Amino acid sequence: MTKNAVPRLALVTGGAASGKSRFAEALVSGFGRPRVYVATAQAWDDEMRAKIARHRAQRGPDWRQVDAPDDLAGALALAQPEEVLLVDCLTMWLTNRMLAEADLAAESSALAQALARAPGPVVCVTNEVGQGIVPENAMARAFREVQGRLNQQVAAEADLVVAVMSGLPLVLKGRLPHD
Repeated sequence: MTKNAVPRLALVTGGAASGKSRFAEALVSGFGRPRVYVATAQAWDDEMRAKIARHRAQRGPDWRQVDAPDDLAGALALAQPEEVLLVDCLTMWLTNRMLAEADLAAESSALAQALARAPGPVVCVTNEVGQGIVPENAMARAFREVQGRLNQQVAAEADLVVAVMSGLPLVLKGRLPHD
């Protein structure tokens, strides 16, 4: 990726409440293209509804929103070449698919193919789940493993990978286009 080029695929990772979504939104806003927010979260309770409302207010009205809690590959296929997509986040999407008892390896492979075929740039947000203690239950351990594999798969294909800690970005791969 050359300096000031918009990455074809970017991955923004970090822990919970690390500032990764805010960073990704700022990154996408700097591209000067129509912005599409691809939401994967589902509002199952009041706390999640409040979080979603906060995120929408923070982004403002200049974003088109697509809800894709399950069919993320389908949402990517509908994008227009001039748009930049912000997928927030892969972790919520993977959680949704796991709870639906989907074939996670097949779903992750289909997502990787959809990301490769996306008609315009895509920025994906994901959680880094492998830096904590080993979870005590089997489902959490299985999720940690599949999330780690998905993150590695997307990072390998990405032009830009940024880890965000305490609101500060650390470039792991590529160069920030606004540098």
